[in-house]
Amino acid sequence: MELDLENPLTISHDIHSDTLTSLFSLESDHMPSETYFQTLQARDFDISIRREAIASISQLCCNYDNLLQYLAVNYLDRFLSCQGMLQPKPWLIKLLAISCVSLAAKMKKADFSLADVQGDGGIIFDTQTIQRMEVLILGALKWRMRSITPFSFISFFNSLFKLEDPPLLQALKARAAQIIFKSQKDVELLGFKPSIIAASALLFASHELFPMQYPCFKKALSNCSYVNKENMLQCYSAMQDIVADGFDSVLEMVSSSVTAANVLDHNFSSSAESGKTTVTGMTTLRLDRDMKRRKISEYCKDHRVQISQIQNC
Repeated sequence: MELDLENPLTISHDIHSDTLTSLFSLESDHMPSETYFQTLQARDFDISIRREAIASISQLCCNYDNLLQYLAVNYLDRFLSCQGMLQPKPWLIKLLAISCVSLAAKMKKADFSLADVQGDGGIIFDTQTIQRMEVLILGALKWRMRSITPFSFISFFNSLFKLEDPPLLQALKARAAQIIFKSQKDVELLGFKPSIIAASALLFASHELFPMQYPCFKKALSNCSYVNKENMLQCYSAMQDIVADGFDSVLEMVSSSVTAANVLDHNFSSSAESGKTTVTGMTTLRLDRDMKRRKISEYCKDHRVQISQIQNC
């Protein structure tokens, strides 16, 4: 069965079933160990190895959706937390990266070709070598490959907000997904449970998109029995230092009438060109952003009937 990161344990989309309880009770099994986070904090050398492995995974996944990359990095962190940090050998780091992506592609049933992704030169691994590394990863992860990630909790937390207008719900979900994707590379969030990351990302997105309704969103999440409020606010604070861009595309999503069946299927990697922006370009970007903020404010005013349901908190 193909792995759906929004529903990793079942094909059912009923977020009020027993599956929800299982997600929260099992999510810790799909996280790196606590010692892994502590080790990375203490040793810059280990962080550089992780960064190199993630860069290799990103390159391998450049022609695939971001969910494949997210799953591969999840496998990477969980493997390293069990086996210890790799020796700083480029061939070993690349082999681990390819194997994590290959396993993620198999779980996602993606059209992934080892021959194609290794066609850029450099070290070429034969199929048997990659398969042996895959078996090593499977053993370290105890064959728990249907990873529970922050995306597994987005729909449930969204339901707490009772946002009925599709473009608004789509924008909130899209921005939260951007934040989750961007945050994965930062070691500061490795110590938080996937559900806490999801709640914090939605809270962060609601503050950007709907500042007037932010207190109601915060109260809804804080009152959820599954959420540790203190951990959520700590995670939220960490996200403020990580997330800096990606807002403009979501504003466009809200101000347009286009809706998508599943916003997580979109590719949100829009930061690759940011390094080429000139000073003049940055000024133009700020003006555009101010204009888009006004658009979303006007849009929310026009749709206050739907939003009113979450203002009485």
